[in-house]
Amino acid sequence: MTLTMNDWHRYEAEFLAPYAQKSIQSRGRKYPETEHQFRAVYQRDRDRIVHSRAFRRLEYKTQVFVNHEGDHYRTRLTHSLEVASIARTISRALKLNEDLCEAIALAHDLGHAPFGHSGETALAEMMAGAGGFEHNMQSLRVVDTLEQKYPDHPGLNLTWEVREGIAKHKSAYDLSDASSFDPARSPSLEAQVVDIADEIAYNCHDIDDGLASGLLTEKELLAVPLWDCGLREIRKNHPKAPDEVIRYYAVRALIDKQAKDVIFNTEKTIAELKISSADDVRAHGAAIVRTSGELGKACGTLRKFLLEKLYTHPRVMKMNRKAIKIVQELFGIYLEKQDILTAAARRKMEETPLKRVICDYIAGMTDRFALQEHAKLRGRTYDEGGY
Repeated sequence: MTLTMNDWHRYEAEFLAPYAQKSIQSRGRKYPETEHQFRAVYQRDRDRIVHSRAFRRLEYKTQVFVNHEGDHYRTRLTHSLEVASIARTISRALKLNEDLCEAIALAHDLGHAPFGHSGETALAEMMAGAGGFEHNMQSLRVVDTLEQKYPDHPGLNLTWEVREGIAKHKSAYDLSDASSFDPARSPSLEAQVVDIADEIAYNCHDIDDGLASGLLTEKELLAVPLWDCGLREIRKNHPKAPDEVIRYYAVRALIDKQAKDVIFNTEKTIAELKISSADDVRAHGAAIVRTSGELGKACGTLRKFLLEKLYTHPRVMKMNRKAIKIVQELFGIYLEKQDILTAAARRKMEETPLKRVICDYIAGMTDRFALQEHAKLRGRTYDEGGY
């Protein structure tokens, strides 16, 4: 017997928590559509995101290390997949809507510029006084406008809840303007799960990449209690394991420790606040999904360590400065010579201000394409660019 969308709605009603965001309770899409026979709305959103060009381009966009620095470092794509994995684990334990969590997680970085936060900084400076640039809002712009997949409407026409989760995404490094999405009210628990899963993912995989690159050392990391305690226990239980395996297992254990803490602390908070519906979540006005106070302090120490030892490492900062210069110079060249923009970009100039067209074009670039384009426009080959 087939499982239809109506069967799925009954499943959610029976098995999800009363405060989970049910598919049938969605505010819907901007452009009405006939629903699918077998897939609920958030499942369709997830699939639309995965099949988008912007999602595929994340494979060649920087997380910390520029793509050409090594094949094994995280990219925005692998980061998004890791966030989705952690978010699904937490949401499943809390009986939330896994499909909504996954859709938000996979979409949350679609608007990132090439070269990570350095590219964002450069675009924000170039767009000052012209509407600005912020990657969460750009992610929303990608799914609402820039992806052209359907004959009847612009964008991917995602549900309100997924779009809200993108617009209200925030972490220790992200805070966006969600003025169009009930800014005084909290997002769904599912969106909050993605926020915390994002922090867990980048804290842990940045350790892994930092060690692999040699920019961090195990000796330095021993100063971080959260890492030191876990590493000691693993070495005690597996004294003969190779260092590379120990490191991998320590990162895995760190993710697990934080995810479990979030699950237990959130469950406790929900009970204390007497949250009994998705509307109660939104009315609360503050984050419900969060780590406990003790672990939160330990994670803060870890973030401070990564900021001081990895994100501001001379090698990383050198590439960041290059990235800012590349993006700014590309912007200036396109502003002066619009005829070298693609035909598709030039057509958009009929309805969209020039600077926004250029911003959209550069924001959509992969690191590799931006480097190649910059070298070409400066009259050099990519190999001669000194990147």
